[in-house]
Amino acid sequence: MTNKAKNNSQFSFGVLVLLLLMVALGGMALWLAVPFFAQSLYGEPADYLTPTQRWMYSAQILSANKKLTQATCAASSQSALPSFNIEMGDSVNLIAEKLQAAGLISDASSFRDYLIYKGMDTNILAGTYSFSCALTPVQIAAAIQNPYLENVVFDILPGWRAEEIAAALNRSGIEVSAADFLAVVQNPSGLQLPAYLPAGQPLEGFLFPGEYTVPRQISAQQLAQMMIDRFDQEITSTGLNTEASLGLDFYQKVILASIVQRESYDADERPIIASVFYNRLNSGMKLETDPTVQYALGYSNDYGWWKSPLSLDDLQVQSNYNTYLIAGLPPTPIANPDLSALAAVVNPATTDYLYFRAKCDGSGTHVFAQTLEEQNNNACQ
Repeated sequence: MTNKAKNNSQFSFGVLVLLLLMVALGGMALWLAVPFFAQSLYGEPADYLTPTQRWMYSAQILSANKKLTQATCAASSQSALPSFNIEMGDSVNLIAEKLQAAGLISDASSFRDYLIYKGMDTNILAGTYSFSCALTPVQIAAAIQNPYLENVVFDILPGWRAEEIAAALNRSGIEVSAADFLAVVQNPSGLQLPAYLPAGQPLEGFLFPGEYTVPRQISAQQLAQMMIDRFDQEITSTGLNTEASLGLDFYQKVILASIVQRESYDADERPIIASVFYNRLNSGMKLETDPTVQYALGYSNDYGWWKSPLSLDDLQVQSNYNTYLIAGLPPTPIANPDLSALAAVVNPATTDYLYFRAKCDGSGTHVFAQTLEEQNNNACQ
């Protein structure tokens, strides 16, 4: 290669690097600028939005700024105010579409995006309104909010970890911040706790799944107490809070139940899965269960709270919750189990199984094995 050609090649490479650097800086600037400008125009977004969701909804409402801030008619052009009905149970999509059909907003999609960005989509008041088309969509959104609703319905899904419960609070209209709720979960001093919950332990595992009717202005302490009381009522009424048996006290059984909950969505096979873990514990084997590693890894914008599948590197994460590395149970529950998972651990099946893996038919159920050879033979081809 001649010196001239070599110099040209080096120049081209330098230009390429510079261009890539400029693109990267431009992308970073865009990532930071979009939420900043959206907040400057529309105020704080809902605190439960992930960074990716916040950026997405920020970009969408910025691109629809005129549609959100301009009325569909002039104040002088409408003499009568037509009635507009919002029925109990109307979805945010339906409400937006009805408003557009009535000529009160110009774009249903941008109106919906604004409601979600602000966290207003869960606090809409059913009723009959008299809206002027001279109102902007932002003004209409504020007008249909319900400041008076005393109680809201809140659902905890089985297998949620405390952070997932906390993130769902504001979406349901409960006026408790995620940070305040998690602070009580981690340090539940001042609550009336059952004797089987050791002093100083967090409430993870005891926030009972199900539907709650919750006062909107409840405190974080009162909300946590409500969930703990529901847990105690459920396990007491079913007799699951028995004396220590099967080598575990009740707190340890809740830890194991949280793992069983995350391992299977099929209640019928949970007693068998519980038996596998008991057999492993009694044999001195490590539990080697993926949900404990997922719990240790925590949250990522790429996969949320429960990464799947796990990589070989993930299985080496240094944590007291990584049951591929530690012996026995993790130090606390990793999720909040329902009654079927708790029952499976209190009354496990009697088996000789030491292994299980997901079936290859996509059913979400599992195939069980007594030996490692059988386990390997059960692998999907």
